[in-house]
Amino acid sequence: MIATYQALCQKRVDTALEPLFQAPAAELDRVYAAMRYSVMNGGKRVRPLLAYAACEALGGVAEDANGAACAVELIHAYSLVHDDLPAMDDDDLRRGQPTTHKAFDEACAILAGDGLQSLAFTALTDPRLNTRDAETRLQMVQTLAQAAGPAGMVGGQAIDLGSVGLKLDQAALENMHRHKTGALIEASVRLGALASGHGDAARLDALQVYARAVGLAFQVQDDILDVESDTATLGKRQGADIARDKPTYPALLGLDAAKAYALQLRDQALEALQPFDNAAEPLRLLARYIVERRN
Repeated sequence: MIATYQALCQKRVDTALEPLFQAPAAELDRVYAAMRYSVMNGGKRVRPLLAYAACEALGGVAEDANGAACAVELIHAYSLVHDDLPAMDDDDLRRGQPTTHKAFDEACAILAGDGLQSLAFTALTDPRLNTRDAETRLQMVQTLAQAAGPAGMVGGQAIDLGSVGLKLDQAALENMHRHKTGALIEASVRLGALASGHGDAARLDALQVYARAVGLAFQVQDDILDVESDTATLGKRQGADIARDKPTYPALLGLDAAKAYALQLRDQALEALQPFDNAAEPLRLLARYIVERRN
């Protein structure tokens, strides 16, 4: 079951993450506390799960992907801290708790996000978390930098902020979300695959197809939940996208068609995994979970 696998991976990545939040000097205690708060206060850990599952699908040992799993979760957490700021989405609630700028203050939240971003690359290059050779570690750093930067997640957020109140067509909406959400999800799978130390070009290409499908499915389901779920279940403000007049899949396609599209993307992801054996079963479970989750 996905819940069992999720709990195992959550424990693994949280154990690897915890030592990263030890302040090296007393005067840094507050910013490190804000960083820890932003990462360790819950979360589904979908991106680390994908990294671990991709590593295992190629015959690697899950622990070999600890650096990758930490790195993608740290980038994800940094993006949430900054997205929640008043200058961005101006949210007060995240994972059922006050957002970082509410629990601390805006300046501290900005610095905490900055710290988490740089810490992600430290995790990828730390030989205690990433045992791959230097060439592979460099390739992993390049993969994450591309996904997190202006050609990926940052660019997607810029498109998102510029799209408030606009009526995007489906191609434009998908372009935004393949950057904003999909890029880091794709990187999670790619980093896990690289961490395995295995994988021929054909199987790496298949994992890329899988990752693109689940990355977009994740966002479609997020949009659906923003309509159908509630604040207590989501752990963040329900209906926020509607309130901000943001373009979403239910608004563009209709709720039923959006649900059908999420299932279509799930099936594309599962189809991409046909060349894999039972070692890829966690990836299959994750593809289903992403479109069935309720938060």
